[in-house]
Amino acid sequence: MILYGVNVVAVVVAAIAAWFFGAAYYTPLGKIWLKAQGKTAAQVKRAGKSGLAKATPFILSFIAELVMASILAALIIRAGAVTIKSGLAWGALMWFGFMLTTMTTNYAFADRKPMLTLIDAGHWLGVMLIMGAIIGAFGF
Repeated sequence: MILYGVNVVAVVVAAIAAWFFGAAYYTPLGKIWLKAQGKTAAQVKRAGKSGLAKATPFILSFIAELVMASILAALIIRAGAVTIKSGLAWGALMWFGFMLTTMTTNYAFADRKPMLTLIDAGHWLGVMLIMGAIIGAFGF
């Protein structure tokens, strides 16, 4: 299904793949990520979120990934060549030009540990490369 020149199926598949990548990426890094946050597992458990409050970040991240995949698809289409190679290149460029720079600035002002920046930036690089490759593989 094509909507405004964007393959909606490619966008949805890219967002789903990126969302599952996040789960696979952060699962083995959980303790390191918590330490980089300056938190312990006990502190997170004491926060005691349940139900919708617990699910909200996961829902929001999926919606954000749908938006990201839509914009990345539109950009790749406008650039001309819709291939896996161009998808990877555009994903990497958008990560470097917008995500990494924004995260680095925000984390520096928030006095976050550099390890947190590295972990989170690695996640978003993977997300953008996965999205770009999937969108490119679908072609148009």
